[in-house]
Amino acid sequence: MDQIIVTGNGALSGQIPIAGAKNACLTLMPATLLSDEPLTLTNAPRLSDIRTMSTLLQSLGAEVQALQDGQVLAMSSHDLTSTRAEYDIVRKMRASILVLGPLLSRFGHAEVSLPGGCAIGARPVDLHLKALEAMGAKLELRDGYVHATAPSGGLRGGVVEFPFVSVGATENALMAATLAKGTTVLKNAAREPEIVDLAQCLQKMGARIEGEGTSEITIEGVDRLGGATHRVVTDRIELGTYMLAPAICGGEVECLGGRIDLLSAFCEKLDAAGISVEETAAGLKVARKNGRIRAVDVTTEPFPGFPTDLQAQMMALLCTADGTSVLEEKIFENRFMHAPELMRMGAKIDVHGGTATVTGVERLKGAPVMATDLRASVSLILAGLAAEGETVVSRVYHLDRGYEHVVRKLEAVGAKIERVKEQ
Repeated sequence: MDQIIVTGNGALSGQIPIAGAKNACLTLMPATLLSDEPLTLTNAPRLSDIRTMSTLLQSLGAEVQALQDGQVLAMSSHDLTSTRAEYDIVRKMRASILVLGPLLSRFGHAEVSLPGGCAIGARPVDLHLKALEAMGAKLELRDGYVHATAPSGGLRGGVVEFPFVSVGATENALMAATLAKGTTVLKNAAREPEIVDLAQCLQKMGARIEGEGTSEITIEGVDRLGGATHRVVTDRIELGTYMLAPAICGGEVECLGGRIDLLSAFCEKLDAAGISVEETAAGLKVARKNGRIRAVDVTTEPFPGFPTDLQAQMMALLCTADGTSVLEEKIFENRFMHAPELMRMGAKIDVHGGTATVTGVERLKGAPVMATDLRASVSLILAGLAAEGETVVSRVYHLDRGYEHVVRKLEAVGAKIERVKEQ
């Protein structure tokens, strides 16, 4: 296994290109199952999760080609051979459940393995299933698989009211509704940029969708969808992660492709902490204003609130802030597993249930630490950039699921970082 070695090396300067959004791309890829015409995605991120989704689609008989060094995905589902998503692939990634809605809507039946558990909480799929049931689907859980069938004549429009906001369930229901007979209304729908991106891609394919980006989305079903070419939206989580690098280390970094509207609540917290964020023609320029970072309180919320996927990285920043910060995690349980690792570096963190109290210290100290999940792994790298001495981060395979070329991107702005084989 690989390790990443980070040595605190002072201020950063330069530009970091931000990739297409992993969470958007993983949702856009199953949309190919809705049509027998080609779907091409540009600005695709080059990540292990994208390769896993490609493998899943290919197992169903879809054609998936990675072009231009993986940044273009050319897909076609004109000749599918199966509507069964096998456990051996689905277990690797929860986003695999997103093939259920498209398969059921286009073919009238599907068998999809239930995804495995998750290190950051249970994340059940019951809301996905209830949404499909509201469109007339008959569902049976048997031998670890969801066996789904549509009524004769296909799925029917219906009203889906989510008891709480779920991004994945909104995405599955949105795709399924595009080919349903009649009108479907999704209430308390997720508002994330990735939902808007999916809706815009489906609209290019011929779907009739209104209200994307609001809590109520209306879909008028059509008989068939065509092909399209669509650019994947900027990854707002990668964007926020690299915005925190100069915030933690000092200096000035321009994040190419960044937009404030993708991260408005996050940018407000950076401003309160003493970080300048300025829009440029090419993206966002980020710099620490003056002196030490100020403590701020953070509560994670569904979009447009503060993203849960930036909580770990924000905690790394606040470990050296002036004062005491309180971070409240309201999206996923068990999402403070990075706290003990940061404490190994000298951070003062007190965790009680879904709340972490962080008392800033003058400086962190390098230490051997272990990544527990995707966002935790990058938070430890950020902490290492500002720590005294050397930080060795193990289990960095988590990183490859969500960040492409981390070492190359940080090296380009002056970080002292390398990836090595574990001794």
